[in-house]
Amino acid sequence: MGFTGWKTHIEEGDLVFVYITRDNTRSIFIKKGDELRNRFGVFKHDDMIGKEYGSKMVSLTEKGFVYLLHPTPELWTLCLPHRTQILYIADISFITTYLDMKPGSRVIESGTGSGSFSHSIARTIQPTGKLYTFEYHAERTAAAQKEFTDHGLTDIIQIQQRDVCKDGFGMTDAVNAVFLDLPAPWEAIASAKAAFLQHRTGKICTFSPCIEQVAKSVQALNENGFVDITMYECLVRSHDVSPINKLDFGDAIQKAVQKKQSRKRPLEETDEVTEAELEETITKMLVSRTPVDTRGHTSYLTFATFLPAIENNVSPAGEDDLMETVVIKTDEEQS
Repeated sequence: MGFTGWKTHIEEGDLVFVYITRDNTRSIFIKKGDELRNRFGVFKHDDMIGKEYGSKMVSLTEKGFVYLLHPTPELWTLCLPHRTQILYIADISFITTYLDMKPGSRVIESGTGSGSFSHSIARTIQPTGKLYTFEYHAERTAAAQKEFTDHGLTDIIQIQQRDVCKDGFGMTDAVNAVFLDLPAPWEAIASAKAAFLQHRTGKICTFSPCIEQVAKSVQALNENGFVDITMYECLVRSHDVSPINKLDFGDAIQKAVQKKQSRKRPLEETDEVTEAELEETITKMLVSRTPVDTRGHTSYLTFATFLPAIENNVSPAGEDDLMETVVIKTDEEQS
């Protein structure tokens, strides 16, 4: 079982993600007689067969344990072999949403790279969608093709080695969305425009690390009639939440009483402390802290919209053309 379905128990030939530590996850295919070795000991594949996905497995030496997890694109992103720089979850989720991907969508991706985003797209558009992914480098194309085959994604993903900046996509009237992760995405925008389904709205996104690339891409998008051009930058900032001590219970009671006595109040009021006032001075509170080192800039995401109604259904008027209004009168008005 790969990325296209879900099952509860592990069988021979299945893909399993082995969670070792927070920063160490490995993907393995289950094969009888094989074993996994790490610092926690030996884990036999034979012992994994029949276990539920998500199970905790103790090593034969009982020095530690691992978790056996079901394949997901998020886990693949964490442990895939890096052939290029990849997209991570923050950018992936943002792009997927803004390109309006859903089951049945037909999408172009260029370039494929390490296949991180390809797996997320495939999950989003399955079972009836199609991803056409293009990669310039021959070895990266072959490696990605093997991974897609091993992961059971060949019915959804079609990969091709092609220099789209020079030769275009070779597609017309075919897709709902286009994603360009290229050194010079502006050179592929005209071909991407032709690849959109010409009878409906489409979305395009370029992924560029430098603002100079963004400027050239925006110029090309404008020249090709795209609208609603917007650029975003995703910055990840985590918050560590932890409890801290405020006061002990006795101090809390005393402080609440002193706070109540210090207020101006009618004489008939008593010095009893209400539950709400005590809650204000209770022992612990939650605070959040941001780490000193925060992941910064990854790339700029430039989005635009293809509007076929404007491009194909409205013929532009010439400079000397006059707008003519025709008034049709009813029979009653004519009489």
